[in-house]
Amino acid sequence: MGFSHANLISILIAAVAAWIFGGAYYTALGKPWMAAQGKTLEQCKAEQDGKSGFAKGAPFVIVFVSEIIIAWVLYGILLHLNVFTLRAGIISALFCWFGFVLTTIATNNAFQGRRVMLTVIDSVGWLGAFVIIGAIVGWWGQ
Repeated sequence: MGFSHANLISILIAAVAAWIFGGAYYTALGKPWMAAQGKTLEQCKAEQDGKSGFAKGAPFVIVFVSEIIIAWVLYGILLHLNVFTLRAGIISALFCWFGFVLTTIATNNAFQGRRVMLTVIDSVGWLGAFVIIGAIVGWWGQ
């Protein structure tokens, strides 16, 4: 089976599960996340009030599309390795997260002068998403 015949259902379910996780994660950490950005609730509300409905919703759509791409790429990695297991999915996700996501977030936040806690919160959020995606695609992918 080639990469063009990917198990799209596992990819979509993995993306949905990661998206739901992200929503719950950032809802639970909303106040610390805002503080890590150096913003108050009032500042965030004022920023949102100045946006159109499309601009308010666009980040949620972008995250979901990103998670579909992440799931598709992790599927491709597992296909290339010729191993679809829960363990392989999680390990591959952890390697990708550590090598690409954590390093990129840390680098960008360092150059932007962001607080370390923002890097911690955001990178742990993506860690959860990657593990969920890797587990689902690895377990149910082929």
